[in-house]
Amino acid sequence: MFRVGDYVTRKKYDNDILFRIEEITNNKIILSGVDLRLYAECKEEDLVLSTIKKEKKDIPVVRKLDDSNYFYLPGVILHIDSDKYYLEQCLEYYKKHKLKCYSYIYKEKEYPNIIKNLIIKHNPDIVVITGHDAYYKKNNKYKNSLYFEECVKNALSVKNNLIIISGACQSDFISLIKAGSSYASSPSHINIHALDPAIIAAYIALSDREKEIDLEELLSKTKYGSNGIGGIKTSGVMKIGTPRKE
Repeated sequence: MFRVGDYVTRKKYDNDILFRIEEITNNKIILSGVDLRLYAECKEEDLVLSTIKKEKKDIPVVRKLDDSNYFYLPGVILHIDSDKYYLEQCLEYYKKHKLKCYSYIYKEKEYPNIIKNLIIKHNPDIVVITGHDAYYKKNNKYKNSLYFEECVKNALSVKNNLIIISGACQSDFISLIKAGSSYASSPSHINIHALDPAIIAAYIALSDREKEIDLEELLSKTKYGSNGIGGIKTSGVMKIGTPRKE
């Protein structure tokens, strides 16, 4: 008998991905990927209770600032997500890097309507727009990419120099870049790691605004590299000054 919160894998896919049970209704079970931004629906007979427990992992530091006579003012992040579980992982990541982040949870379809007021309220340097998505190869359609795209356009109509990281698993990379995203998923229509958008955001927030980002180096820090997330060349957003005061 399965319960909400159990960690499971799916027989249908050779038990390749670890899931957490989010909801059980009759014989319909809703799953979310533990590390991948992935939602799935299946029946009880497809599941295997996992002996692998979700362990708290050390969060790698994406970028360190040297201890010198300079002081640093990292970029401010606004992060909107549809999933509390994944957002909490990202917030822990920002906290590890001592970054200021304003975070909100909304459904993807609400993104285009709420983004303008949030940007006016917080005046961020970087906006992360993520959640859940899916690519339906049969009819070449996407579950939520249009909402991400509209949100990007609305964000830029308020502040046109934003660094925007948008999309989720299998999102329409081309449309999101054309809409004005600096970085987007997913060039190869694959799933992305829960922390991938936060890794991009943190790296840019801690990079000198006078220097161009090494795009290949940045993408290599994500789970699947340029297959999962791609982007355009940008500069960082961090201000650096002197003298340093404690």
